[in-house]
Amino acid sequence: MEYDVVVIGGGPGGYVAAIKASQLGLKTACVEFDEDESGKQKLGGTCLNVGCIPSKSLLDSSYKFQQISESFEEHGISVTKPKYDLSTMMDRKNGIVKKLTSGVSQLLKHNKVDAFHGKGKLISSTEVEITDTKGKKTSVTAKNIVLATGSRPINIPSVPWNGTTIVGSAGALEFSETPKKLAIIGAGVIGLELGSVWSRLGSEVEIFEAEKTLLPMLDADMSKAIEREFRSQNLDIKLGCMVQGSKKSRKGVSLEVEIDGKLETKEYDKVIVAVGRRPFTENLLAEGCGLETDEKGFIDVDEFCKTKLDNVYAIGDIVRGPMLAHKAMEEGVMAAERIANKKMEVNYDLVPSVIYTHPEIAWVGKTEKQLKEEGVEYKKGSFPFAASGRALASGDSVGSVKVVADKDTDQVLGVQVFGNGASEILQQGLIGMEFSASSEDFGLTMFSHPTVSEALHEAALAVNKQAIHIGN
Repeated sequence: MEYDVVVIGGGPGGYVAAIKASQLGLKTACVEFDEDESGKQKLGGTCLNVGCIPSKSLLDSSYKFQQISESFEEHGISVTKPKYDLSTMMDRKNGIVKKLTSGVSQLLKHNKVDAFHGKGKLISSTEVEITDTKGKKTSVTAKNIVLATGSRPINIPSVPWNGTTIVGSAGALEFSETPKKLAIIGAGVIGLELGSVWSRLGSEVEIFEAEKTLLPMLDADMSKAIEREFRSQNLDIKLGCMVQGSKKSRKGVSLEVEIDGKLETKEYDKVIVAVGRRPFTENLLAEGCGLETDEKGFIDVDEFCKTKLDNVYAIGDIVRGPMLAHKAMEEGVMAAERIANKKMEVNYDLVPSVIYTHPEIAWVGKTEKQLKEEGVEYKKGSFPFAASGRALASGDSVGSVKVVADKDTDQVLGVQVFGNGASEILQQGLIGMEFSASSEDFGLTMFSHPTVSEALHEAALAVNKQAIHIGN
């Protein structure tokens, strides 16, 4: 069977690439090996199944419980001691995942994409081998191939997963009961989000991070404010420490942790390992296919995600850049368009990042730190949500918006947001930045009142010392 395009991988990058290719008139197939308990093909990749979507479901459920437990009294609302049913939370999460993954399957059918259930391997620049769940191998030929197999969590030797008391991010979304004492290794996106979920539901959470600064990709003023807020939320974050070993104990897990140069032994019911992800490229490339991975498992591509084989593209977590679903999706669209001889490109300078804690954390573009390293002269402005009428009215006034702009041209170079609705506020800044907006452009734009988005408006005004509702 011959196709114009065969995509290996049915996650966000893969299924989007397949749908777009078919929409462009190309005969397309998508290969995905993942399956549910019944043996039926499961599309959507990590994001829909064990990542972005299920974690957001539990973040929302746990935050609602925390609000009822702690925040309603200031609004004059009294509630008897609330309870939660973890199994119902998990059922809701699983229902959302099932709805979305089955939706992807329907989207492929609607767009006339053939879905193959099996493991895909690149045999040559025109051949893909598919091994089904029973081990039977078949081959399909393709004029173009897109590799989109995503990533997997990193398993560290000192704390190996056992599927029960020591788990990765996927296992942390499947606990049948709330652990009393929980350790999380890694204070990045996944560690902070999962820490928030289980802390809200009653776990005593300790997070161990090797870096000496929390979220070092952000500017120091934002990082310090975030660290201060999370500590107030009972997340015990320990920076600059290393977990040296683990072993089974009577209570669950015993960890050996090096803190301030001293080795300490600590006991926990559960441990979550959240130290990052690696490309999932094992057994993807046949020997002699013309491609190979680097020492970390990545496939080398150009700025358009083309490999050294002219008709083979690689996208998403298996190539350079941040491991983010929306980045993979845009690369999938770009690959399909490039195959169809169109000229789309991805602006890698403006890939947004979000951490869905509460308050949310979101950033895009350059930070002060990066601009200093690059020798770019800049100016900056910020606005606290404590001065936002809408934030105060909703009882959610932690955090701020920060804008950095070129000192000479006034073009906005970066936005960082820490606060309620940060992901949505950031998107407004990102749209402006895509059109090379200046801070003056943002300042001259009318924002609805009262909204939390006004904080972006005021931060942009503050860049030129023109803010209305704070001192400049």
